Amino acid sequence: MSESLSHPSLSGNRGLLQAEGLIFETGSPTRTGVDLPAPKGHKDRLGGLGRRAPLDLPGLSEPETMRHYVRLSQRNYAIDLGLFPLGSCTMKHNPRLNERVARFEGFADLHPLQPIATVQGALELMDELAHWLMELTGMPAVALSPKAGAHGEFCGMLAIKAALAARGEAHSRTRVLVPSSAHGTNPATAIAAGFIVEEVPGSADGRVDLEAFRAKLGPDVAALMLTNPNTCGLFERDVKTIADLVHGAGGFFYCDGANYNAIVGLVRPGDLGVDAMHINLHKTFSTPHGGGGPGAGPTVLSAALAPFAPVPHIVQRSEGRVLVEHQEGTSAYGRLCAFHGQMGMFTRALAYMLSHGADGLRQVAEDAVLNANYLLARLKPHFNAPFAGPAGTHWPCMHEALFDDSTLRAAGVETIDLAKALLDEGYHPFTTYFPLVVHGAMLIEPTETEPKRELDRFCEVMIALGERANADPAALKAAPLLAPVRRLDETRAARTPVLRWRKPADA
Repeated sequence: MSESLSHPSLSGNRGLLQAEGLIFETGSPTRTGVDLPAPKGHKDRLGGLGRRAPLDLPGLSEPETMRHYVRLSQRNYAIDLGLFPLGSCTMKHNPRLNERVARFEGFADLHPLQPIATVQGALELMDELAHWLMELTGMPAVALSPKAGAHGEFCGMLAIKAALAARGEAHSRTRVLVPSSAHGTNPATAIAAGFIVEEVPGSADGRVDLEAFRAKLGPDVAALMLTNPNTCGLFERDVKTIADLVHGAGGFFYCDGANYNAIVGLVRPGDLGVDAMHINLHKTFSTPHGGGGPGAGPTVLSAALAPFAPVPHIVQRSEGRVLVEHQEGTSAYGRLCAFHGQMGMFTRALAYMLSHGADGLRQVAEDAVLNANYLLARLKPHFNAPFAGPAGTHWPCMHEALFDDSTLRAAGVETIDLAKALLDEGYHPFTTYFPLVVHGAMLIEPTETEPKRELDRFCEVMIALGERANADPAALKAAPLLAPVRRLDETRAARTPVLRWRKPADA
């Protein structure tokens, strides 16, 4: 242990990183940052149901409030601090140009209940975004209202369900085939839409086993949900054959477009036979990652599914653009959400598209793939790449590189230990234990926004940690040492979470 760690600070602070407890521990019900006078002439209309005892909520003065939240923010890792290697999540730089556009007057202060005549510019922006999403994907229709990737999946699967109902096959086609390399939301979405899920195994090279897929086709198959590029970071070479097979069996092809950032400007999913695909605007078009907040997952639809797209629809009329918000007179299956989508994400995504242009978006995909393959080449001599090619070569990956912990297990070190050790080196960990088809998976996605210098720094840390794992496994098993909290019992925390703070008896 270093000298600095053997003499813990007297204040609880770590250098310039200030210690900060829970607001319940530091605040007091008698403290406040603002004093409000008692209301005059107030008439109680609660009928005797008013609170008789104080809430006992913690209060802070104004400077304490500011410090509390600033100190908490300093404990966060962010893309503005450093490389964010989460595979399958695509944490990349959000250009400040996009942020400025999203704050323009007329976009930032919109209300969904404004008169249509007052929001013509916003509708034009949404219409143009829809145009370019259709142009880039080669699809004739798009629903903008889905709020996230999984919501977009649900949108597409409900369109498939509506199309089957229109064919009189809603009760006979109940199975949805989902490859083992798909995103986990795919089977969950299919079940939520009322289908039965059947898994399709993968081949030895990390792609769909074509013969196993053929064997599972039948007259009861409603759809296939395929992630492409898949969660092993590989492009499905047989995707056109797969599309033809599922169409030949009378089913639909849903493509999970979460990894569209690897092929944007290079491949049009519509040309591959895709019937529905959601697009995570944060992953491909740089809008901020939702994280439980305002996201967007527009869903593009083929000609076979376009009539069933959910309302609202933007329609051009003589008086301007209007929103068709009722499904009467259309084949729309209904609404996905109360309003029309996330305007802040629409403005950011369109700004990104227009600032890059067609050649720039193509370069986004090319650079994302180049960066991932650079990581694969640098790290493969030190960590096992489970889908390596013959004679020591490796298959080129797409936007993310996949490794496992097999080179560490002899020392008793696992993926979780390496991930925790990365925290001490100032990095957010890579995606751990996903995809599930690889034991001890370590999924790393650098994105196109990282320069070679940053990739080299990360690789050097990973290589050094791999060497330390074999020389001093106890060091990794003890990590993290420098994080605000030490290693937690995550299994116990997940099974028996403490969801409510209780005041200690002696407080």
